[in-house]
Amino acid sequence: MEQRIDIDRMEQAAALFGNLDENVKTIEKEYGVAVTYRGGDIKVSGEPENVSKAVRAVRALISMVNKGEALSDQNIRYCISLVNDGCENKIESLSRGCICITAKGKPVKPKTIGQEKYCAAIAKNTITLCVGPAGTGKTYLAVAMAVTAFRAQEVNRIVLTRPAVEAGEKLGFLPGDLQQKVDPYLRPLYDALFDMLGSDTYQKYVERGNIEVAPLAYMRGRTLDDSFIILDEAQNTTSEQMKMFLTRLGFNSKMVITGDITQTDLPEGRHSGLKQVLHILSGIDGIAEIKLGGMDIVRNRLVQEIIKAYERNGEASR
Repeated sequence: MEQRIDIDRMEQAAALFGNLDENVKTIEKEYGVAVTYRGGDIKVSGEPENVSKAVRAVRALISMVNKGEALSDQNIRYCISLVNDGCENKIESLSRGCICITAKGKPVKPKTIGQEKYCAAIAKNTITLCVGPAGTGKTYLAVAMAVTAFRAQEVNRIVLTRPAVEAGEKLGFLPGDLQQKVDPYLRPLYDALFDMLGSDTYQKYVERGNIEVAPLAYMRGRTLDDSFIILDEAQNTTSEQMKMFLTRLGFNSKMVITGDITQTDLPEGRHSGLKQVLHILSGIDGIAEIKLGGMDIVRNRLVQEIIKAYERNGEASR
């Protein structure tokens, strides 16, 4: 079977096929079809069902190209996932609006439907709870939204925190003062801020008190007004710590709480505050709950495969 897709401009075909046809090769490998470009038409040939899926994937990718989106391995595989689920029409609803510009001039945009819902929830709500596996952009997008709010003078301060819980390693005997001991726990937050602001600008705001990166224990007894507050790795909070953190919320502030409830590092017998709070705060106006999944992973392709393999293993164990 063969199907044809009209192409308006040669530039569309060039963007679709990519360097050395690498984009199209991904589709050919996924569906076992042949994709060629000749005489202003794209031809897809192979088994009828596979051709149908490949054509839908190609049309979705052309839609992205028409929006000015550069195709990459990540968004090509995302398109394929949507096609396989029969949801490729959702590509049209992905606005691809820019959230923030990094220090190097790179635009930060949601790359999946789930990420776009996450950013919209942060903009609309006072408290946003986001759970999802590694690589879904939970922390990075939250920091991007915080920097955007700070630059727009919607808040006067960015506060980033996470519980200092070892992931199976003991760091207590590391040399240095208290700050140097807790820095390894906070490194992902530093990395995201350096990317958005640059190290010099970051340091300037830290000295002025506009940015604070600290362990969760430092939050006790405070009220945070005019602040954008992010609690990362919240699955490692206890119920008491989560309640303490939530009650730090002051006037004109936003909170974003992120975590992966499948990667809890708490001692045996301690319950995750994040898992509990998802039930306790459900349905309260001004509080949003967002769940990201494997399709929202935007790291190396193998990360998706690793997450799926662990999920399969967990189901088999149960």
